[in-house]
Amino acid sequence: MTMQGNKLVNLGFGNFVVASRVVSIVDPDSSPMRRLREDARDQGRLIDVTQGRKTRSIIITDSNHVILSAIQTETMGQRFTQEDED
Repeated sequence: MTMQGNKLVNLGFGNFVVASRVVSIVDPDSSPMRRLREDARDQGRLIDVTQGRKTRSIIITDSNHVILSAIQTETMGQRFTQEDED
């Protein structure tokens, strides 16, 4: 999906992110990622798009926002790869 030249990637539940703004997609289960999530929450940089489900991936943007998604890390990676091919 594109929006005026910017490719959008589906994060699940009708939420999208501009692909070029994403720096990293990481697994949320490690201790450093838990700290990253808490720090982002404390600083108002956390965006939760899980719709109450378990967090399965964390997306970090170039603006230093942290996005929580209920979509598996591998699936998110595939979605970004598919967007690059289009």
